[in-house]
Amino acid sequence: MNKRMLPGSFSRLGAHFDGDGTNFALFSANAQKVELCLFSDDGSTETARYLLPERSGPVWHGYLPGLRPGTLYGYRVYGPYAPEHGHRFNPFKLLLDPYAREFRGSFRQHAALSGFDHDDPAGDLSFSKLDSAPYVPKCVVLPPDSLVPMAERPECRAEDMLIYEAHVKGLTMQHPDVPDDVRGTYDGLASEAMIEHLQKLGVTSIELLPVHAFVDDDFLIRKGLRNYWGYNTIGFFVPEPRYHGSSGRSGFRDMVQRFHAAGIEVLLDVVYNHTAEGDHRGPTLAFRGIDNASYYRLIQGQPRYYVNDTGTGNTINAAHPYVLRMILDSLRYWVEVMGVDGFRFDLATTLGREAHGFDPNGGFFDALRQDPVLANVHLIAEPWDIGPGGYQLGRFPPEFGEWNDRFRDTSRKYWRGDDHSAQELAGCVLGSAGHFDKDGRRAVSSVNLVTAHDGFTLADVTRYSRRHNQNNGEDGRDGHNANFSDNFGVEGASDDPGIQVRRSRRQRNLLATLFLSQGTPMLLAGDEIGNSQNGNNNAYCQDNPIGWINWEDRDETLVEFVRGLAALRRTHSSLRQSRFLHGVARELDGLPDVEWLDFDCRPLDWRDPGLSKFALILRGSGELPPENQVHDTLLLLFNRDEESVPATLTSAPSGYRWQLELDTSETDAFPKTRLSNGGLTVQGQSVVVLALTPEGDLS
Repeated sequence: MNKRMLPGSFSRLGAHFDGDGTNFALFSANAQKVELCLFSDDGSTETARYLLPERSGPVWHGYLPGLRPGTLYGYRVYGPYAPEHGHRFNPFKLLLDPYAREFRGSFRQHAALSGFDHDDPAGDLSFSKLDSAPYVPKCVVLPPDSLVPMAERPECRAEDMLIYEAHVKGLTMQHPDVPDDVRGTYDGLASEAMIEHLQKLGVTSIELLPVHAFVDDDFLIRKGLRNYWGYNTIGFFVPEPRYHGSSGRSGFRDMVQRFHAAGIEVLLDVVYNHTAEGDHRGPTLAFRGIDNASYYRLIQGQPRYYVNDTGTGNTINAAHPYVLRMILDSLRYWVEVMGVDGFRFDLATTLGREAHGFDPNGGFFDALRQDPVLANVHLIAEPWDIGPGGYQLGRFPPEFGEWNDRFRDTSRKYWRGDDHSAQELAGCVLGSAGHFDKDGRRAVSSVNLVTAHDGFTLADVTRYSRRHNQNNGEDGRDGHNANFSDNFGVEGASDDPGIQVRRSRRQRNLLATLFLSQGTPMLLAGDEIGNSQNGNNNAYCQDNPIGWINWEDRDETLVEFVRGLAALRRTHSSLRQSRFLHGVARELDGLPDVEWLDFDCRPLDWRDPGLSKFALILRGSGELPPENQVHDTLLLLFNRDEESVPATLTSAPSGYRWQLELDTSETDAFPKTRLSNGGLTVQGQSVVVLALTPEGDLS
């Protein structure tokens, strides 16, 4: 290999092999010089060091003829070490390339990872001369064929989506039908058993908790725990190695291809709001040592410290053009090369923060919406962070769906029996128009959930009235306090048949509320089988059976119930409309697109704070084909009272009768019973759905 480094090109950041050699390019606006360090195949020995010879604007670059794929490398970046001015350069720290696409090796806890001396009274103002190279993974130069775009992918309309939120490892670690050697890996996730299960449920899109390479927090390691969820990113282009199977990094692409072949999309939960480097006391692993003042938002007038709108110690400066470029390049990489179909943005409010605060027309959103690749994938926002004005539900651009935590809380409150919750639930069932019906947004903008990875599982919502997080090592103080859950008189598991029946019915009611509502439903993996975390509502550090799904005790009856709900939703397009429903008269027949009634077919008294039951007629907004306008009319009845209540059915049009489609009071909840136009009894604590059916239809 030629020992002389040539100027190379600044146009593509990262390391790129062109068939003859490799070009290296690194952004750093404030560096004084940059060294490329090469390592032996096992990463233990530094074999060569080269000064990047050219700088074009803020990009340092060079080209090494003869350097082949498979080479391990890292950077040492020189500049001022002046934390009080926002600069933390330290060439004793080997730094990861922000554009690396694979890491070799792992992080090892050591004082050398810090840019300062922990024993010095000056704290982070001191300077560490310990070499961190032995304690960090190395970046890998990949061959060009690793960047070949993915083939065609399935296309799922937002109206038809059923999202299944899952953890790569936790989903399969205890699954008896997944081979032992692939459990907990990308390969296991797309195994035959898992794909068959998802298809059975009617899942269109699997949403994975973070798979970008991440770091275990020091405070967790000291407790013998791990960062299980993965919200601690250090490599935005790197599939997390702990999920590799025998095929290594390529296992991720293979997984995506198998899902696509089965007609299932892959969405990623991505964390572009902060990194694993933490606050001013955290390690120097990449961004901090490359250009701290550019990559992070620092406190104005006190740049030694970090803006902490994320609650994790630092906040990425997405308003910086090169940081924004990195985020967009990362997103495009996962779409084009890795085949991903969309993203859920963790703490997305942070990404929209400009100098004046959150701005739905800020630089990040503008760039994302005009990008020809990213404008064609699913975009979902977690619409909050912990900074000032952080709760922004309903304020994201029209291209985004948003996690609707109001739907989660209101559904739980209603079935628990809280006052005023029926009125709130009415809005949620129709897609939360009060939040989303503006700027041309569609009803699918509301991503509805009754549970998610963060909080109780569905089973635990019906078993625990308070969190039980002692295993997290924080004396039970972590996690949400307001869970709006109900233990039915016994905290935890119960052998009482009566309590078990009531808990099962509550689970069915919450799931029915989810699937019968306008918007985009999201199901937490394991809820369909009754999975419990033993009351832990913050299992972020539980990489063990607490956080893993328990398939051995699966509730097959509940699985069939969820399967039936998904089929019901697919069958009736009135349950998945794109337009918001406001009771407006339709041109077809003059009837309102939606109508609220009590169980005697009279208008509801919305002023009643204890309102506990209601009927809802869904006729559709007119977007359905004319021949389906009548046939796809549904009557939904919600009764949270303990007592059974008679209900008078609204008259069916000539030639039609009501057919019972769903009754959550029964474990066999889909009876398909023909009814007259008279009435029926709605059992206590249940949801009933009826559909207009032609007189001659004997289904």
